[in-house]
Amino acid sequence: MLPNNGAHSFTHYGWFVCLWVLTVSFQYGYHTSALNQLQAVLTCQHTFTPIPQNYGLPTCIPMSDATFSLVTSLFTVGGLFGSLFANLAMDRYGRKGATQLSAAFNAAGAAMSGVAASVVPIALGRFLVGVAAGIGICVCPIYLSEIAPAKIKGNLGVLTQLAIVIGIMFTQIMGFGLATPTQWRLVLFISFALSAVQYLVNPMIAESPAYLNQNGFVDEQETVIRRLWADQARTARSDLEERSEEPLLIPENEVDVPRSEQRAAVTVPQLLASRELRRPLLTITFAMASQQLSGIAFAFLYYSNNILSRSLPEFAAYVSLGITIVNFFMTFPPIFLIERVGRKQLVHWSVAGALVSHLAVGYGLNSGWVTLSSIAITTFVMSFAIGLGPIPFVIIPEVAPLHAVSAISSVSLSVNWTVNFFVGLVFLQLRNFLAHGDSMKEGRVFYLFAAVLLCSTACFSRLYRV
Repeated sequence: MLPNNGAHSFTHYGWFVCLWVLTVSFQYGYHTSALNQLQAVLTCQHTFTPIPQNYGLPTCIPMSDATFSLVTSLFTVGGLFGSLFANLAMDRYGRKGATQLSAAFNAAGAAMSGVAASVVPIALGRFLVGVAAGIGICVCPIYLSEIAPAKIKGNLGVLTQLAIVIGIMFTQIMGFGLATPTQWRLVLFISFALSAVQYLVNPMIAESPAYLNQNGFVDEQETVIRRLWADQARTARSDLEERSEEPLLIPENEVDVPRSEQRAAVTVPQLLASRELRRPLLTITFAMASQQLSGIAFAFLYYSNNILSRSLPEFAAYVSLGITIVNFFMTFPPIFLIERVGRKQLVHWSVAGALVSHLAVGYGLNSGWVTLSSIAITTFVMSFAIGLGPIPFVIIPEVAPLHAVSAISSVSLSVNWTVNFFVGLVFLQLRNFLAHGDSMKEGRVFYLFAAVLLCSTACFSRLYRV
């Protein structure tokens, strides 16, 4: 999967730790899609009273569309809450401890939803898996970068997005077989089982060498380096010592200022007050905001089902899965291209494709040209997958200095969750407002998204120096 020139420096144990870390990103994608695949059977749309029982639990939980939307949105609320406090977990318990905490929250939330007999338990469970996702998506890119050999840091960083897409695809595939009155709870129990295994395996997992180095655990750091990188231990140690600061982060008039080897982790209030850290914070924040302002989470996925189902009515049930499969395959090219063409270039290609796709979808909707809109939706997903999807996660540990990476990750991912929530909240209202009730003008909202995305990525490009 990864270039051969760097893969040899990662031991088998290192790959095992990598897969363990990626489980939290997989769970993020898994729960992004899980309830949507189960909506019809979960909310009793095809069940008549009295509701049958299966192993002492109702085969569905009566919910209106509004109630179901509220329950689903609690995942985003939990994600925001988890991201806001992720830096505290990472700095206090380490990357390993924060990942285990994410697994614990996910196991509790999935189990609670799996045995729910009413709306309140499943809503609380949904919030808890959101908290898990918020913590996990903050720690995963940092953990991967800090355990990865220097040659493949960028390649490995793309795996965060790949794991998310695999999680989404996994639940969509399961939905075809398990979305039944007696089996839908298995989708939630599978998530619980995976997190339980991840939690129990924790004693076998190594802490991040960078975290150990920052906190003065030199002996443990040496042991971990040998287990992860083996013959590359000396090179890895040098890489860790240089990791504490990046030239990008230092004001131009302070480049020659001596750097301290170990600096205390900054808190979010300290981060927001720091002029030195303002540039990396804004760089990653604009990258994360651009990811959601592209409209991937709502605008395009909403219209992909709507438009492609009309274009391919005989395959309507498979439209969402098809879009996810396209996303899956197009996440592989950046794994191989990221070190060859660079992060910034991939983002530029991605945004260019996204902007053209926005304009094409808008024109197709306004002119009734369904084929054009269908093709444009597909090209948008492909464009998103090569840059806007993975690169914001990759650059978090590269742009942020070690002592501030957890705080910057928390703030920027919190912005990501917030923008995601508001895009979903205002999208339909914006569409209706701009269309003035005319179905042939619904494409105007995509012109607006294109303009906002262009502004956001322009700010990112101005800040991101390579």
